[in-house]
Amino acid sequence: MVVSGGAEVCDDPNYDRKTEQKAFDDSKAGVKGLVDAGVSKVPRMFIAPPNMRAVSDTKKIQFSVPVIDLEGVGNNSQHHKEIIDKVRHACETGGFFQVANHGIPLSILEEMKDGVRRFFELDVGVKKEFYTRDPQPKTRFRYTSNFDLYTAPFANWRDTCFCIMAPDPPKPEELPSVLRDIQPEYMNHVMRLGSCLFKLLSEALGLKPSYLEEMGCADGLSVLCHYYPPCPEPELTFGTSRHSDNDFLTVLLQDQIGGLQVFYQDQWVDVPPVPGALVVNIGDLLQL
Repeated sequence: MVVSGGAEVCDDPNYDRKTEQKAFDDSKAGVKGLVDAGVSKVPRMFIAPPNMRAVSDTKKIQFSVPVIDLEGVGNNSQHHKEIIDKVRHACETGGFFQVANHGIPLSILEEMKDGVRRFFELDVGVKKEFYTRDPQPKTRFRYTSNFDLYTAPFANWRDTCFCIMAPDPPKPEELPSVLRDIQPEYMNHVMRLGSCLFKLLSEALGLKPSYLEEMGCADGLSVLCHYYPPCPEPELTFGTSRHSDNDFLTVLLQDQIGGLQVFYQDQWVDVPPVPGALVVNIGDLLQL
């Protein structure tokens, strides 16, 4: 999300960024820990450069991320063709679309969001067991704050958990208790949806439906969950800074708070949450 305002960051010869980063990292409490401690100012390591905090004027572009209804996909040849045409158009124009009637029950979507929220709101002592910055950790489920904490120009105001769910799923005991049931169930649904989407994308490219799956595009699945605690000075930082996804396909479940934006024709465009819908993003690997 692009945010506005903010003051210039003053040079301070006594400021030691590495010390601030290490103290934050060693706490293993994440951004949630700062908020729980009652921080009233955004720590300097989170402050984005002023030129990156400028807000683009989204009013100049009349564009909205399309919502594609998947109800009855594959059942009727004409209806199926219309869905393929909509997917093709969305991919050729913005690279983003939302899907409704995708087959994942609303109760599953809500429970997944609630489970993630419960994890991040656990006692720090419990979460610390999963905290790591090791690229090859001993635990399958990882919790951290800012994967690129020591290399990025500024830190994002968020905490994250990550787990590779396919092709080799974790054992139940490797997941936090608050996600042990819902995360595998949600991921099974997402895998089925992913298979459907790759078939539609293959047909949109003029290929046989199984083409992308036969390439192995649907073999793996990673779950990445972000948590954005309340920020005392949101105009100074980002929840998630500008990036692209280095995968084939991203299926995003956002809550009703909003804040998601996509970059389209040199402008940032809001993607308002649609109840029950999922955002689909064409990743870097599928664009090659």
